[in-house]
Amino acid sequence: MTVRRSAATLAVTAAVLCAAAPVAVAAPTPPTPPPTPTPTAPIGLYGTKDPTYDGVWRQSLAFLAQRVEGVTPASAAVDWLIGQQCDNGAFAAYRADVSEPCDAKTMLDTNATAVAVQALVEVDGHRETVNDSVRWLKSVQNEDGGWGYAAGQPSDANSTSLVIGALARQGQRLGDITTPGGKTPYDPLLALAIPCGGKDGGAFAYQPDKAGKLTANADATAAAVLGAMGKALATGNNAAAKGTSCRPGTDLAPEQAAQNGAHFLAGALAANGHLDLAPMPGAEDTTPQPDFGNTADAVVALSASGHQDKAAGAVAWLKKNAGPWAEQNGPAAYAQLVLAAHATGNNARDFGGVNLVDLLNETGPKPAAITTPDPSASDSGYEPTQKDQTHSGDDVIGGVWWFIGIGLVVGAGVGFLISGRRKNQQL
Repeated sequence: MTVRRSAATLAVTAAVLCAAAPVAVAAPTPPTPPPTPTPTAPIGLYGTKDPTYDGVWRQSLAFLAQRVEGVTPASAAVDWLIGQQCDNGAFAAYRADVSEPCDAKTMLDTNATAVAVQALVEVDGHRETVNDSVRWLKSVQNEDGGWGYAAGQPSDANSTSLVIGALARQGQRLGDITTPGGKTPYDPLLALAIPCGGKDGGAFAYQPDKAGKLTANADATAAAVLGAMGKALATGNNAAAKGTSCRPGTDLAPEQAAQNGAHFLAGALAANGHLDLAPMPGAEDTTPQPDFGNTADAVVALSASGHQDKAAGAVAWLKKNAGPWAEQNGPAAYAQLVLAAHATGNNARDFGGVNLVDLLNETGPKPAAITTPDPSASDSGYEPTQKDQTHSGDDVIGGVWWFIGIGLVVGAGVGFLISGRRKNQQL
């Protein structure tokens, strides 16, 4: 009771003092500034984060993943991607104002162009758009037969493999795409293959260093396995089982180099089921951190090369751990997981209890149509064989290839895709 009475006394005293005090003149209230407008994503674009470095990439990867799962993207989403193309057929990573034509300052991007080609083949009906991009890609082929991230840059394993996948999905004969010196797109990949014998034997380097030394790079290896097999980012379910081994020597066929790369990836995943990120330069904490994106890419590469059994542990690890990573990184991350699930015959709609397809769809415009694939049916993925790739000229989309299986399929490869790994800085 003492506490209550003291409180009441204080309240009365405060009221009396306030009544006796002179009335203060209130300062004028400054006008409330208008609220800062919330940035809005361009209409049709997947994801809400800044698209400056990965707009075309994440959009294209989303299409690839949706198509293998029977999802038809909204026309607004397809229109957005087509609208990003420059007049010469190339794509930049992202163009904020497509009303302004591309010029000498526009950073034309082989990675964005290659993945856009793969995506637009799958959504069908965009023959001229695809052909224009392929013409540009062929026009900027380096003397060694490969491609760098930007036109004229030295060839790297990731960019070359992405372009190979685009050319293959469009129906080109890769062996016919030669430089004046007779180099094919496979030659720079073979030059980046590390011979068997050491601990990194079978791996691919991203690029040689200044002294010409090759350093194993798991990201580049996953890309190069697909590239050396002439496959694109989205691969069908390949349940064939082959034993992995590293074939010695340097005079290898592309398929042999791809198998060596698969051998390296299988060994890299065997210890704990995932790949690790390299520590940032100068970082105090050098504790290895899991690399979700490259692990998913390695899964696709292993399955595509006939080693699905060697990817099983990594798939189990992704199911258990990759959900928060995908949620944080958005459409491209969900797409990578969908492609990994599809390549290994897993259910992307129940991947560790998560419906990856629904979550991917929610990052963009409502799809035009959704057809849930029948899990008991045979794989519908169509990958053109060497016999199918009969067009070596510029206008190659035509005849039987353009009409076969484009609907729900996707052809092979690009999880790893953006050279320099910008792809995970998305949305």
